[in-house]
Amino acid sequence: MRRRPFLATRPAPRVATRIATRVVTQLARAGLVAGWLGCLAAPAAAQSAAAEAPGADKVLRVCQDPNNLPLSNRAGEGFENKIAALFAQQLGWKLEHTWYPQRMGFIRNTLRAKEEHSERFKCDLVTGVAKGFELAANTHSYYRSSYAMAYVKDHGLDKVRTLDDLLALDPSQRKKLRFGAFAGSPVTEWLLQNGLMEQVNWYQSQTGDAEQYPGEIVEKDLASGKIDVAFAWGPIAGYFAKRTRSASIVAIPLQSRPGMKFDFEIAMGVRHADKDFRQLIDRLIDANQGKIQAILEQYGVPLSALPPPQSSPP
Repeated sequence: MRRRPFLATRPAPRVATRIATRVVTQLARAGLVAGWLGCLAAPAAAQSAAAEAPGADKVLRVCQDPNNLPLSNRAGEGFENKIAALFAQQLGWKLEHTWYPQRMGFIRNTLRAKEEHSERFKCDLVTGVAKGFELAANTHSYYRSSYAMAYVKDHGLDKVRTLDDLLALDPSQRKKLRFGAFAGSPVTEWLLQNGLMEQVNWYQSQTGDAEQYPGEIVEKDLASGKIDVAFAWGPIAGYFAKRTRSASIVAIPLQSRPGMKFDFEIAMGVRHADKDFRQLIDRLIDANQGKIQAILEQYGVPLSALPPPQSSPP
């Protein structure tokens, strides 16, 4: 292919000057028009954003799991349900829920999802996230708990109060035990280090079955004798140990040790852009810490002291 000379692709100097002048004039006019239109649109956009801001219509919209006691359920029987209701009452706002199972896609389908044909988000507050959760801005922590070990009383384990006590059992007795644990939980490392992996029934915290719930490890399998020791998040172990009537179950909080953390602070989550709303929730948490603790104790949640709240990042 014959290459065209570079100069032949450019206009002559005088023509180029006239074209450049017209282009600059057109751009300037377009800029003025765009700026004028922007000035007109800005107040409307600001008003729209204000109208869609969390709580602008005095509704507290929370994102919760419909079947995850003791945290929450559709009937409003969980402690996260009660705390959300407390906040709505104190604000004088209506309380609304967006229900979605706590599994992969939860934030995408709740906190970050918008109502159909609207710019309003489906919900504005996730009522339970581990401190440091990155997909949402964290509020002040409102409780601190730990993983727990649960077993049925009068089945030969009554003197076991720590993980070391479990290891100190007679080897012939320990080898007969069946452990229940959630895959990926902090206790997994301890089980691995102590050669107990072959004795474990593994559970999934996130499944495709909306009817399953984490408490089954205690309420069903531990109570029925399918497993001898259950390792679960403390609020789950404590609640179902207290509620199960078919067996007398004890739940013992696990103490963190070097290189193995079992206790975690729990906060709430909001969108990163909703700074004013986050500060409002922080104030509610701080002002109601006594009432929150009383609710948690009713559910058998093992509690540890919270550190003093730190200022939320700007």
